[in-house]
Amino acid sequence: MADQIRQVTDILDNLAGDTSVPRNIRKGATDAKAKLLDTKNALDVRATSAMIILDDLANDPNIPLHGRTLIWNIISQLEVLSAQSG
Repeated sequence: MADQIRQVTDILDNLAGDTSVPRNIRKGATDAKAKLLDTKNALDVRATSAMIILDDLANDPNIPLHGRTLIWNIISQLEVLSAQSG
């Protein structure tokens, strides 16, 4: 499970560092990573919080297609993590 979290956070780091996506998307990726790594909450709560942030980002009309695809992939991985922990 820790490997899956690390994979997701690595992808979020890549998205946050991608200068071809708008600043608000990069900030959202950083916020989602922070929610996911906040150990005060259970993993399923953290994953759901991150998914909510990412879902809003995926619906942003200014996000490039590759960024939206990355976000969808992350959301899918977070759904798996949430189901495994619940």
